[in-house]
Amino acid sequence: MRRRGSGGKDSTYNMMKCVENGHEIVALAHAHPPRTGAAEELDSFLFQTVGSSVVRLVGECMQVPYYEREIRGTAVSQTLDYAETLDDETEDLFALLSEVQRAHPDVGAVSVGAIFSSYQGNRVQHVCKRLGLEMLAYLWHQDQTELLHEMMDQGVHAVLIKVAALGLGSDDLGKTLGEMEPKLMALHKKFGLHPCGEGGEYETLTLDCPLYKKRIVVDESLVVTHSNDDYAPVVYLNFKNVHLEPK
Repeated sequence: MRRRGSGGKDSTYNMMKCVENGHEIVALAHAHPPRTGAAEELDSFLFQTVGSSVVRLVGECMQVPYYEREIRGTAVSQTLDYAETLDDETEDLFALLSEVQRAHPDVGAVSVGAIFSSYQGNRVQHVCKRLGLEMLAYLWHQDQTELLHEMMDQGVHAVLIKVAALGLGSDDLGKTLGEMEPKLMALHKKFGLHPCGEGGEYETLTLDCPLYKKRIVVDESLVVTHSNDDYAPVVYLNFKNVHLEPK
């Protein structure tokens, strides 16, 4: 089984569920924005791009081969269902997983951390079908409040690296799920915020989990304002220096 990784809590926890269900992780695959000095945030419909510079370290933490590909396409096809479309970012996922499949021909499945996004789930399923792979999505349609608590209880140590919702701001960046849980629950009750951020309200980076052999430590980061909206500013962390520590 290979993991399609963003480095966030959902993809991490789904990977843990895969192992719990008897699968072996053999590779990590990641699609990243162009590394031209431009902002990491691409507003991709399919990929989490904030924190991409750190995802390579997840491969080291897990001690599995790491594969990456630059995102060259955009969301050309924006319908719920997907058919093969020239220059669509979904074709970048197809190319990335094709590369991993060539290197690991015995792989039979892909781990995906999707919870409720049919848009994303349909595209990953489309790519998997073309490659003859199974999509493993153990978090699909799980209750988000229960799922958030379960992740924390099972040792997923993740921090917020992007916020884009009413009630969230730059002061929340870098905080752990445990630190944010009371605020996230309050915003869920008040505004209907998705507790796991499935509506794009926030994104995370997993610094440690039971499957890591080492943990990620952030030494220096910079807050970047992507959209200075009065009600729901979009801000994220740009990581300047990080290192790994033995556990």
